[in-house]
Amino acid sequence: MSTPSPVPTRSFRVDDLSVRIFLSQDDLSRYVADRVRELLIAAIARQGSVAAILATGNSQIRFLERLVSAGGVDWARVTLFHMDEYLGISATHPASFRRYMHERVEQLVHPRAFHYLAGDADLPLDECDRYTALLKAQPIDLVCLGIGENGHIAFNDPPVCRFEEPHWVKLVKLDDACKTQQLKEGHFPSLEAVPPYAYTLTIPALCSPRHMICVAPEKRKALPVRNALQGPISTACPASILRRQKHCDLLLDEDSASLLTLP
Repeated sequence: MSTPSPVPTRSFRVDDLSVRIFLSQDDLSRYVADRVRELLIAAIARQGSVAAILATGNSQIRFLERLVSAGGVDWARVTLFHMDEYLGISATHPASFRRYMHERVEQLVHPRAFHYLAGDADLPLDECDRYTALLKAQPIDLVCLGIGENGHIAFNDPPVCRFEEPHWVKLVKLDDACKTQQLKEGHFPSLEAVPPYAYTLTIPALCSPRHMICVAPEKRKALPVRNALQGPISTACPASILRRQKHCDLLLDEDSASLLTLP
């Protein structure tokens, strides 16, 4: 008999956004894995295949581990994308998001395809166009994303974030807060080693799928979560745009929700 999914301790809406709070990061990751698994299976049953965008980062690791080990998904019918990559970095670099996804997802479940942003492409602007064409080749059913310590989603940092953006993939300069987070998470030996530029899917691209699931656990996310939910909807906190997404669920644990003022 399968274990029931954890139940949130609090559920509410902020503008159009559905928010659920779970007792622990473990409960949160179990719930997200179960929910994503259900959505993938339902899409395959409905239309024969499914396309999804996944996020990297330390906050996504537990959820991805549970998802790939859960079973029940016909991964041969799943096409996957990721949402960002450092400019100039190879696929074998320890901090490469291609490597992260290959090791944690692709080589374990063998999807139909996993389309990667080539950080070391010779023509970066052409790489943006190539990846945009792949994203637009089919409807995207699901995006799983996180929130950065500076409020970013993907690499849409506050200085480069645009809610109205004509491009689906663009090159951006990373701000110091973002680079510091990458250093603290152990991806680089020094701040100077963090690449200054990166590819990112833009806000319109991230908000285009049928379903959005934002996973934001841990105490270090408490301030950006509060800013996103209880500050203005502004590019000063890019994640605040989630409040305009009726098809999005924001999933928190008690730590990341600790600064919220709740009724």
